[in-house]
Amino acid sequence: MLKSVSQWLPLIGLAFFISSCAKVGPQIVEVRGNTMGTYYQVKYVLSAEQQGDSRLALKALQSDIDKRLELVNDQMSTYRPDSELSRFNRAEKSLEVSAATRQVIEASLTLFEQSNGAFDVTVGPLVNLWGFGPNKKANKVPSEELIAEKQKIVGSQYLSVNGKTISKAIPELYVDLSAIAKGYGVDVIADYLQEVGINNYLVDIGGELRLKGEKPQNTPWIVAIERPAEKQSVQRIINVGDNAIATSGNYRNYFESDDIHYSHSIDPRTGKPISHKLVSVTVINKSSMLADGLATAITVLGPESGLAFAKKYNLAVYLLVKEGDNISEYYTSEFIPFFIEEKK
Repeated sequence: MLKSVSQWLPLIGLAFFISSCAKVGPQIVEVRGNTMGTYYQVKYVLSAEQQGDSRLALKALQSDIDKRLELVNDQMSTYRPDSELSRFNRAEKSLEVSAATRQVIEASLTLFEQSNGAFDVTVGPLVNLWGFGPNKKANKVPSEELIAEKQKIVGSQYLSVNGKTISKAIPELYVDLSAIAKGYGVDVIADYLQEVGINNYLVDIGGELRLKGEKPQNTPWIVAIERPAEKQSVQRIINVGDNAIATSGNYRNYFESDDIHYSHSIDPRTGKPISHKLVSVTVINKSSMLADGLATAITVLGPESGLAFAKKYNLAVYLLVKEGDNISEYYTSEFIPFFIEEKK
């Protein structure tokens, strides 16, 4: 017996030596949580060297991510009464706010101008009027008089940024950044990951994504565009590269009255739900904030005007349009490089 054990000892030692010398490969770490009324998910790749860095461990990184997202909520949430945005909405004329809030509002004002008013962060009173606001009691068509009355207090032309202050020309103006703030939050987290040396990641807040680099074994991050249908299915598979991607869908949140379909997407220029057949918009951009806002703007503009808008500004945009019983796709030339394979 002793002879047998002594014969195995060199082999055990050799196995331990080989194991200890084996190269540790890159590892994917995943962090999940809740923010802005939805979920967030962050996947990032750590090299062998980074796996020994306590600052990049799951709990430490999640703590830093949560702090940054909490700050965005404290700045731009309409559900927090003490947020910067809530205090501005209660103010008569103006409020000094953070550089972050000013950045998002300035981007919103640019989109408002470029889209000829299709993207408007002051549309909240009309959204609430149609029953798609926080109470979500969408089942009644408001009168033309009520619509006209609400339109009097809607319009980003009444909103401005002056130095460190945001101002409104009418006291009733109400700003809601939900159509662009999630994208901004994605950018905040992506920029933070790069600051700490993580260059391969996927950041997802409620379906708004920003990606960079690759997964282990040089595998790209792959994104699926959903096909609007009762059952979930995939329309396209794309490789986004080092970019952000946002999709705005117009086929789930609606109500019907007298056999008329009323979408949750409100056109601030008419005060009414959009009535065209554009059901899904996907935008790829370096900035998640801009991709988020652009997807909403194009959804309101509709298939023809939206595609013309995308071509004017050289945007990578993909549209799905309901035509009879079929779903047709339209896209700009800038979107083509992201397709993994042509649709059969």
